[in-house]
Amino acid sequence: MIIPVILSGGAGTRLWPLSRELYPKQLLPLAGELTMLQETICRLDGTVGLGTPLVVCNESHRFMVAEQLRCVKQAASAIILEPVGRNTAPAVAVAAMQAMAGGDDPLLLVLPADHVIGDAAALREAVAVAAVEAEKGRLITFGIVPTAPETGYGYIRAGAPLSATSDEAFAVDAFVEKPDLQTARTYIDSGDYYWNSGMFLFRASVYLQQLEQFVPEMVVHCREALASAVSDLDFVRLGAEAFAACPGNSIDYAVMEKTSAAVVIPLDAGWSDVGSWSALWEIGEKDDQGNVTRGDVLAEGTRNCYLHAGSRMVAAVGLEDHVVVETADAVLVAARDRVQDVKEIVARLKKQGREEALLHRRVNRPWGTYECIGHAPRYQVKKIVVSPGATLSLQLHHHRAEHWIVVKGTARVSRGDETFVISENQSTYIPLGVLHRLENPGKIPLELIEVQSGSYLGEDDIERFDDTYGRA
Repeated sequence: MIIPVILSGGAGTRLWPLSRELYPKQLLPLAGELTMLQETICRLDGTVGLGTPLVVCNESHRFMVAEQLRCVKQAASAIILEPVGRNTAPAVAVAAMQAMAGGDDPLLLVLPADHVIGDAAALREAVAVAAVEAEKGRLITFGIVPTAPETGYGYIRAGAPLSATSDEAFAVDAFVEKPDLQTARTYIDSGDYYWNSGMFLFRASVYLQQLEQFVPEMVVHCREALASAVSDLDFVRLGAEAFAACPGNSIDYAVMEKTSAAVVIPLDAGWSDVGSWSALWEIGEKDDQGNVTRGDVLAEGTRNCYLHAGSRMVAAVGLEDHVVVETADAVLVAARDRVQDVKEIVARLKKQGREEALLHRRVNRPWGTYECIGHAPRYQVKKIVVSPGATLSLQLHHHRAEHWIVVKGTARVSRGDETFVISENQSTYIPLGVLHRLENPGKIPLELIEVQSGSYLGEDDIERFDDTYGRA
């Protein structure tokens, strides 16, 4: 049995403004119709001996992850919630422990949720080869056959082939840090080096044994975190105190660089880690002028650009080798060879306490979405969409009153001691300090306009008394 372990904990700051801390790149459809998380799971369809996946994600992304899996009819045996990020080695350790909890000892196929793979069949073939070696107690990493002297990736130097009659698998000779350009060229010329993909396959018990040998304190804290975990809906909430005490490290540093059982299997499958806007330009479908466009874009005299329109038309004139990304609340314009520096913009936004680093104007909630469509001192206007059958928390606000106008669907409103239904073109008022709840009892999405008024309109002015989704 092979259990996919999908790692979905990253923030993806280099793809700002589309990727935000609370809505990261793996949850976005950057390279196709499906999100990157959905693509990661769906491309495994047809893999021999595949079990139900485990997903490890940031606690704040949990409802989006669960909803995206539901949308592609892919169940998870568990969605493990990290209270804090501790890199890949602890994440996979708790996944291995969870996978073994029922007495099984499966092979784990560890996959980041934010990679693009153009040839899914090639991946499945490599997984089949890797499974044979993992059954022998080896720890497999997939080395990407390089297409250029890339300086942004770590490399793996392959040693002797495991079989004299096959070049499908090699002993790992060394893991190498990101090189300069000249060094990268020598790696490509030698034919002995592969890009480090961060994808692995090994038996759960073997990984834990190796991790305990090299970083025993990590295993102790991970066991404590899982032992103190709480099951909540579809989620496994790790014990926050134990997991926070766990040392952070990657699988590479914690295990793969130290073990004598590491094996690299070459993978030539159109792989990209989509680590920047220039990477999306490289893998995108280009027009006659070398431009990659998404959304409503008009380009005149523009060459070799990545142009993304999210909420309105983007017109580009006379640009070359640039990236332009438009969202409802931010626009990025950057030279294509400087897009790695976008993370510096994100750092400045965080330092200034600006929400553009964290959220889009449209915010996902477990019950649906809300979007701010206008605000000024003492009032704010939002569009709220509640999914069929969904219910907001029973709550009150200390600093604001709310007016609700239904524009589509039917709303069941609880306000103080009364409960009533309003439908399209009807409205109601929620006074400051009054306990209230909003539900959608219908079969179609409920859409309403909410007008807030008061001295403070922050999202933290919510006192919850009951919540279907387990929020405090």
